[in-house]
Amino acid sequence: MSEEQIIAKGKEVIRIETNAVKNLEDKIDENFVQTVDVIYKSKGRVVLTGMGKSGLIARKIVATLNSTGTAAIYMHPTDAFHGDLGMVRKDDIVIIASKGGNTEELINLIPMFRRLEVTIIAMVGNLNSRIAQLSDIVLDVSVAEEACPHDLAPTSSTTATLVMGDAVAVALIEKRGFTPDDFALLHPGGSLGKRLSLKLSEIMIKGNHVPIVNVNTPLIETIYEITSKRLGCTAVVNDKGELVGIITDGDLRRLLEKTLDMKGLNAEDIMTVGPKTIQEDYLASFALHQMEKYNITSLIITDSQKHPVGIVHIHDLIKIGLEAR
Repeated sequence: MSEEQIIAKGKEVIRIETNAVKNLEDKIDENFVQTVDVIYKSKGRVVLTGMGKSGLIARKIVATLNSTGTAAIYMHPTDAFHGDLGMVRKDDIVIIASKGGNTEELINLIPMFRRLEVTIIAMVGNLNSRIAQLSDIVLDVSVAEEACPHDLAPTSSTTATLVMGDAVAVALIEKRGFTPDDFALLHPGGSLGKRLSLKLSEIMIKGNHVPIVNVNTPLIETIYEITSKRLGCTAVVNDKGELVGIITDGDLRRLLEKTLDMKGLNAEDIMTVGPKTIQEDYLASFALHQMEKYNITSLIITDSQKHPVGIVHIHDLIKIGLEAR
């Protein structure tokens, strides 16, 4: 194939699969409403099953449902006959994903599901198939053509099934009133979960590890405080312990550009007055946003009396996986 032919083929595949997804809009009907409703009302889980490529798509739908507040599991059809059927409970909802709808392993499972008295939803590309006929609810994911030139490898059909699964999951999000806070609880390790839930009180440097000097602290001792705490700065407080300034590595460099004579200088002489601060009940993501907004690398955390109680450095926020919006 020439370069032009390769580009043309790539565009053709995208066009075919885009049309397959677009045509799904006309298939969102009362069956879709019924599917969302029975899952919403169910006290059990959603059990998805499928063979081959459809099985892989079913696994992805399971992941999406679980991450958005709907408990779901995947059961391999073959393993079901060797013990895994025991994971299905009476209150569960079963979704069978199949392009042709006549896969023998899946058809043989249906009588077992009937004995367990579970609702069966077929997500199939053939409304006249055996699986469609034996199911309680049928979601039509049929496509006009596969992107595969020989109409063999599932391409458009698996894309359509995946999108239909996403449609069900998102409709359930709306019906359940699933919030960003709910999402964060289910994703504590991801950057999004951390952005939505992680507070400064959970990660801030505190106690004796916070660099703090008095306004009257000699500059030499101030430099030692900065270097020993390794945060590139120090808070400066007055005799009441209230934050009045900050001294950074940058302040020291600018001082050295002017003079090498530090005798008689105190922290008060070179500090920046009125530093940016934050309180510990704020989200860590907000602290990162403030640092980027003001082009600073550290934020001093104060209490209601303006006493410094902690500090957070931008590197610490990035290290735990937070990202800029």
